[in-house]
Amino acid sequence: MLLPDSAVLSAAIDWLGNGLWDLTWWQIVLYTLVTTHITIAAVTIFLHRTQTHRAMDLGPIPSHFFRFWLWIGTGMVTKEWVAIHRKHHAKCETEDDPHSPQVKGIDEVMWRGAELYRKESKNKETMERYGHGTPDDWLERNLYSRYSWQGVGLMLILNLALFGAIGLTIWAVQMLWIPFWAAGVVNGIGHYWGYRNFEAMDSSTNLIPWGIIIGGEELHNNHHTYPTSAKFSVKKYEFDIGWVYISLMQKIGWAKVKKVPPKMQMGDVQPVADAKTLEAVIANRYEVMANFAREMRRATKDELASLKAKGADLSVLKAAKRWLHRDDDKVPAAARTHLVQARAAHPALDKMMTMREELRQLWLNTSQSREQLAADLAAWCHRAEASGIAGLREFSTRLRAARA
Repeated sequence: MLLPDSAVLSAAIDWLGNGLWDLTWWQIVLYTLVTTHITIAAVTIFLHRTQTHRAMDLGPIPSHFFRFWLWIGTGMVTKEWVAIHRKHHAKCETEDDPHSPQVKGIDEVMWRGAELYRKESKNKETMERYGHGTPDDWLERNLYSRYSWQGVGLMLILNLALFGAIGLTIWAVQMLWIPFWAAGVVNGIGHYWGYRNFEAMDSSTNLIPWGIIIGGEELHNNHHTYPTSAKFSVKKYEFDIGWVYISLMQKIGWAKVKKVPPKMQMGDVQPVADAKTLEAVIANRYEVMANFAREMRRATKDELASLKAKGADLSVLKAAKRWLHRDDDKVPAAARTHLVQARAAHPALDKMMTMREELRQLWLNTSQSREQLAADLAAWCHRAEASGIAGLREFSTRLRAARA
């Protein structure tokens, strides 16, 4: 039986208002957050940790699910994303980096990161050089890569059918989620602001220690330090929700982790640093330097307390303390004057900085034999423990217990 015109119009209006799935406002918000979080998980687990860095293998069930979800949720092509990110690591913070805030400016990367991505995706040389090893099956060739925008169109139709007119807003949020959080926040702020556990070769930072909103990608300095690790958290207070999902999938046989961050093993303190100590130091050099930085911060805190007790000027040391444990090429020009003044006024800190650089040369000096480097490390430990500086002595003693 045909409905009267008024009944048809009423039904159409009702559908536009509610769609097939009549949810409250908070349920709609929850649906949006869940779907965008699945997209984040697909990016960090499938595109980033599995495809780009080969830190893990995924079984066919999660792999095909993530590929399908990325097709309808982002329209991104696996080969393009992987190639661009590999190039970012290979050319990090140079003119060839597709999205460096140091080169292009933080505003450019933060707000136009998606445009930078699209521009680089058209670079055939980037695709050929860095896009190898990505899926090239029938589905990829005939659907996901060939009809990338039809996928997000399918998501739009689905949202409109389920929620009516508000589905358009949901779709817009879903489409903007990755360009904002990944292309903007991670690629921009993740190389501009935050804290650093390790003195990586670039300016990468950890945004916050709890990787939930961006699936663990918040721990960007950790990732750039250990790019082939499937786990991004390294400190006890850090949380990587992507790693939680990976661990669960590994338990049911859907994932196989290849690599996690190295952890320096500690044994008995050796009388003299030897070849095994050297091997442990080089293999765990980022952790070694992070431990040295902790001693440097402790010594700086003691110096500041001493100055305060004497009623002396604290301004120079306060201005320089952020850079005392950093590599020289990471110190901005504006901070160098304060750093020189602080070193001149505080001989103990100056000695620690000098010895830090000497220690760093152990893995930078590739012209020396292993035997010579082991002798150099033993001599370094002897000087550190004879320096009269408590922080150096304690650090060196612990170093002699390191084993690979």
